Amino acid sequence: QLQLVESGGGLVQPGGSLRLSCAASGFTLDYYGVGWFRQAPGKDREAVACIAPVDTRTNYADSVKGRFTISRDNSKNTVYLQMNNLKADDTAVYYCAAQYRYCSFNVPNFNYWGEGTLVTVSS
Repeated sequence: QLQLVESGGGLVQPGGSLRLSCAASGFTLDYYGVGWFRQAPGKDREAVACIAPVDTRTNYADSVKGRFTISRDNSKNTVYLQMNNLKADDTAVYYCAAQYRYCSFNVPNFNYWGEGTLVTVSS
């Protein structure tokens, strides 16, 4: 069964940090771009970050540049999202998704999606 599973979400205070993980099973991420998206209550799903396969180029939404870092460990078939200096506006369900050969922010291009992990930033 091909699937992505996110983990690492939780409750954190403003200014705190979390690291999300996206683990793939049933297929290898080596040739897939992997993106992180988020969706807050009542809002559309938005792209957060993406990392390309092979050259591992990264792309970030303006709202998270300088605070979030996406990385991948192909030996563990996992992609990470390190989130620092979290703000209340970062509260959302975070999803990872895989796109064959490319990395983009275009939701329909992604072939596989995880179920999401909730991140709540609150004091």
